[in-house]
Amino acid sequence: MMKWAMLLGSPDISGGTYVIFEHAIRISKSGVEVTIITEDKVDMARLQWHPEAKSLIWKTFKEIDGMLFDVCIATWWKTVFDLHRVNALSYVYFVQSIESRFYSEQEKPLRKLVESTYKLPLHIITEARWIKDYLFENHNQKARLVLNGVRKDIYKNTGERVAERTPGKVRVLVEGPIDVPFKNVSKTIEICKQSKASEIWLLTSSPVERYPGVDKVFSRVPIFKTPEIYGSCDVIVKLSYVEGMFGPPLEMFHCGGTSITYNVTGHDEYIVNGVNGLVADRDDDDQVLKYINNLVEDKALLQTLKDNAMNTAHAWPSWEESAAEFKEAVVDIIKNELSVSRSELQNQSSFLFDWYVIAEDYRIADYNRTGSEFKLKLKKYVKTHHPTVFEILRKIKFNLLIRRR
Repeated sequence: MMKWAMLLGSPDISGGTYVIFEHAIRISKSGVEVTIITEDKVDMARLQWHPEAKSLIWKTFKEIDGMLFDVCIATWWKTVFDLHRVNALSYVYFVQSIESRFYSEQEKPLRKLVESTYKLPLHIITEARWIKDYLFENHNQKARLVLNGVRKDIYKNTGERVAERTPGKVRVLVEGPIDVPFKNVSKTIEICKQSKASEIWLLTSSPVERYPGVDKVFSRVPIFKTPEIYGSCDVIVKLSYVEGMFGPPLEMFHCGGTSITYNVTGHDEYIVNGVNGLVADRDDDDQVLKYINNLVEDKALLQTLKDNAMNTAHAWPSWEESAAEFKEAVVDIIKNELSVSRSELQNQSSFLFDWYVIAEDYRIADYNRTGSEFKLKLKKYVKTHHPTVFEILRKIKFNLLIRRR
């Protein structure tokens, strides 16, 4: 039996973790032994939002000592630096977004650290065409593309509803965590409050019971209950700034609704402006407001978008199809591709992280006051830990990887 290890940063509710679970559950049912590896032991109560994940094998890094896997898969940028802790024949990086964009422009060393993970000699699988293109154009990485699936068994335009849709009225749904800036939930709600929408509902992973101006709040809802919420609303208004595959609008399509979004990365996988959804330029909030009001006033437009969205949903692959394709890609890597060694992976990861530490120290230092002292500290550190690199840095006056502000 083939043995896979998948590294997980957190088991708590999130879009990225949901995707990992959907793949892992189906691949384990296909005859592969899938082990989810975390730093600390996971209380199964944390999986109430996705109870099927309890069927997977869960281990900590300490518990896999001495075990050998056919492959170890990193699932977000931080887990790349843990790959060397797992003894595996192959190493794969599942890239679900360009995660350097999760952090502000002020955090340059951290953004560069995240970007550096895409340069490592790892076999990459990604979930969206824009990510595949980005990795090739910016890092010369040829990633395999496996689109995310949809739970056709639960996301459908039938079944239980929290409330029936009301003819002549438009109920909007805002989805996402409140406290993640690039998800832009708070501003989305403010725009919706200015519109002619009949009701505003919020579906969030944040632990909140109410939110100003929102008619109903649904917090940390198990996945099997979310279709009841989608199916009660007419349109999802999701104005996030960074997305990978961009799943919630597609789930709304399956439940009989349509969407309003920014032209965020990933939207063009399935949203066509004016056909199955409405797309505004980033931060063109006047246009978003017009879109909502247009759907309230033009019932024919709303119905056309919904009908075309349902056609899009029918053509989209299921999670069974997607997981089978993911498995095929990983098996091909295991059988036919050379892999970086565990020791080399550890060396390269350590090197990149050491440079991040140096660059972060440099960023927070008051250069005008402590520049000379810091430069001496930097010289000593690099000469001690990376003597070859020290010679390079000496020649180019410490302009490699870090820049004087």
